[in-house]
Amino acid sequence: MKKLYFIAIYPPQQIIDEVKVFKTDLAVNYNNSKALKNDAHITLFPPFYRELELENDIFTAFEKIDLNISPFEIELNGFGSFPNPKNPVLFVQPEQNEDVIKLYHHVKQHFNFMRYSFHPHMTIGYRDLTFENFQKAWDVYKEKEFKTKFLVNEISLLRHDGKWVPIAKRVLNTGI
Repeated sequence: MKKLYFIAIYPPQQIIDEVKVFKTDLAVNYNNSKALKNDAHITLFPPFYRELELENDIFTAFEKIDLNISPFEIELNGFGSFPNPKNPVLFVQPEQNEDVIKLYHHVKQHFNFMRYSFHPHMTIGYRDLTFENFQKAWDVYKEKEFKTKFLVNEISLLRHDGKWVPIAKRVLNTGI
């Protein structure tokens, strides 16, 4: 049986709750509820399918990721979008951050079996968001302010079991 996996950075629960307010707004006012199914996160490696019997290989690769990186802060500042007419996306925009790029490259060294572009973000609207509703929402969100920051000190490996469940975590080097 195949399962879906991905690797992500999760902010503290307080920020997950703050971001959920935006997701709820999109569900109520722009007919976009799909993003409500997932907690706010920054994807380091996008969802991929693997046979459940091969899960140990995923754990092995996850354990090999070089996390000799000091914990670092990510600043979230405003909103961004991918205005693709077929699949538009609204997101909370992180500030440019070399440490998250470095972390992504470390993940990519062991999870390199598919190509994808890396643009760090926290999705608040996608999938069932029509382009018309995206445009209406973007008119509001492009000017909306939201600013916060959080410390990144671990990454998570998740499996989809009806919902996304963390199955492994790794802590960044704390200098100890």
